[in-house]
Amino acid sequence: MRGTIMKGIGGFYYVRTDNGIIECKARGKFRYNGLSPMVGDEVEIELEKNQGVIDEIYPRVSQLKRPAVANITQALVVFAFNYPEINEDLLNKFLISCEFNNLKPVVCFNKLDLADEKKKLHAIDMVNNIGYEVIFLKAKEGYGIDKVKGKLKDNITVLCGPSGVGKSTILNAIYGKELMETGQISHKLNRGKHTTRHSEIIELKDGFMVDTPGFSSLDIGHITKEELQYCFPEFIEFIGMCRFKGCVHYKEPDCAIKLALDNGKINKRRYDFYVKTLNEISSRKKY
Repeated sequence: MRGTIMKGIGGFYYVRTDNGIIECKARGKFRYNGLSPMVGDEVEIELEKNQGVIDEIYPRVSQLKRPAVANITQALVVFAFNYPEINEDLLNKFLISCEFNNLKPVVCFNKLDLADEKKKLHAIDMVNNIGYEVIFLKAKEGYGIDKVKGKLKDNITVLCGPSGVGKSTILNAIYGKELMETGQISHKLNRGKHTTRHSEIIELKDGFMVDTPGFSSLDIGHITKEELQYCFPEFIEFIGMCRFKGCVHYKEPDCAIKLALDNGKINKRRYDFYVKTLNEISSRKKY
């Protein structure tokens, strides 16, 4: 029987199947091959003595370490126009992380009413230049929430962004009554929805969402300098057009990406962040 792990806690996994939620344990073989079931995993289970047993974990489309969830397809990258002010380096780190983890990012700018017009246009220009979709929000008033809900269809979505940008407000606005109607797993666990720090996938009307405090910081230090260039979508069409094989688009001559930069096809602030990150990666390798 095939299903999806919706929640895992205390060594038990709650798997959504065509026959409802089934409480499962994982076979011991997973401990020996270094593979542990994760929330979001597509699994094959067997019923033994009125309890499910996870027998197989299907290949993952994506995998995050924090929150520990597999097969997420989309990230709502939430930043505020003010309080806190936009940190473009941090925004770029989140976007790089999404690309590296095979997640589709949708950038949500919250607190539209507090926006400084110059900073607002500055950030929007950078994100539009990459080609990402942008949603504008005043989450407390409910403005833009319908557009966010429209992006959930056929996706498993997680919210990410720094503290204070309104992720909890957005979650509450999205969930509303629907969250209260999806209490099957929590009733089985006999605990409240938000009394745990463990991730859980909540089934909504048109899609799935990871019920977690989200993540407000991240480390991209595991990305190599060879991989970094592929985390910038605006670079992709120019990669392979450089004069030298293995070009990392910094100090090499006849670089197609630097030429695109000079021609205004790549945002200079994005390229500057790329070089900054490239140097950080190179510096780490020296120690």
